[in-house]
Amino acid sequence: MRAPCLLAIPRLQAISPPRPPGRQPVVWLALLWLGAVILGAALAPYLAPAGPLVADPARALLPPGPGGLLGTDSLGRAVLTRILWGGRWTLAMGGIALALTVGIGLPTGLLAGSRGGTVDALLMRFLDAWLAFPGLLLAMTVVAILGPGLIPAAIGVGLSAAAPYARVTRTTARAIRAQPYIEAARAVGASPWRIAIRHILPNAAPTLIAFALTQLGRVLLSGASLNFLGLGAPPGTPEWGAMLDDGRAYLRVAPWIATFPGLTLTLTVLAANILGDRVQK
Repeated sequence: MRAPCLLAIPRLQAISPPRPPGRQPVVWLALLWLGAVILGAALAPYLAPAGPLVADPARALLPPGPGGLLGTDSLGRAVLTRILWGGRWTLAMGGIALALTVGIGLPTGLLAGSRGGTVDALLMRFLDAWLAFPGLLLAMTVVAILGPGLIPAAIGVGLSAAAPYARVTRTTARAIRAQPYIEAARAVGASPWRIAIRHILPNAAPTLIAFALTQLGRVLLSGASLNFLGLGAPPGTPEWGAMLDDGRAYLRVAPWIATFPGLTLTLTVLAANILGDRVQK
């Protein structure tokens, strides 16, 4: 009797566990980029002490090279210097807008999702009306009422992003509210507010943090749009959206004026979205 051939026996394939998000190179690249942008904005007075408003017409429209790492604009101002200083305005406006978004959307959505019933129905109809108003138009309306500036632009952008955040918070809270441990907490006499804070919110945190990072990209884009339209930063302010507007007239002869601020904004938004996606996983 012949022995069975060992080669005919299928071998088990080793299944490697999925890599944790922190070991994925794209996540590290996103973290490094955001860290570099924040650090560059914070250290702008030391990295570019001359300031973003110093003009030198003799050096106008110089291409990237020894005369200027990223070139100069139509007034001879260094594009790299203006990007570094502009990050202070752009990130500050985005941070304030995101804080307002979470500050309004989180309690509203948590209240609607954890209570349900009439409270949920009323808040959702209010949010439906809020969402029906175009976000950029709402931001423009706020700036038109309050006047141009960092705080009015941040308020307008934050209000326009608060309703979607409240919607996501409400949906997440409703899903968690249906879990058995919530019923157990309610059975032992826990108050609705205690259930929302002690049980629903911690379990909803990963989703809400991930969406907040995604909203950071949105508020940065909305703020840049306002500044591109001339409704945010005062004229001459080194803000990324305003720099795109400044370079629009020179796209054929000096495309670097708009290209590098636009690339910086795009990569920052992309990094925030990547981090938000990995946090949720």
